[in-house]
Amino acid sequence: MIHIIGLQLHSFNQIKEGIKTIEARLLDEKRRKIKLGDIIEIKLEPDRVTTIRVEVVGLLNYKTFLNLINDFPITAFGDDTKEAFLARTSSFYTPEQEKKYSVLGIKIQLINV
Repeated sequence: MIHIIGLQLHSFNQIKEGIKTIEARLLDEKRRKIKLGDIIEIKLEPDRVTTIRVEVVGLLNYKTFLNLINDFPITAFGDDTKEAFLARTSSFYTPEQEKKYSVLGIKIQLINV
């Protein structure tokens, strides 16, 4: 199955360069459909024309974003510090959403450039 997500330039480029290997999202209804071996087409925001594709090679279900990042090097998420990662995720997701859905770390492998 192919899933589509949008990312801002910084995260998009880090995946393209092979630096960012885990994409963190809420484990909402849309993300529950993601399975190992699926393809994610990542579209560069805001134009959504430029794309890269990755394969899902791991699914990491955690209660909170903090729990997730404590188990992996922060660079796998494309950040230099845990504080930067948490600030970025809190700009997209509220604590209430995190509590309601839990979180998903999607381990990815670039399949094209």
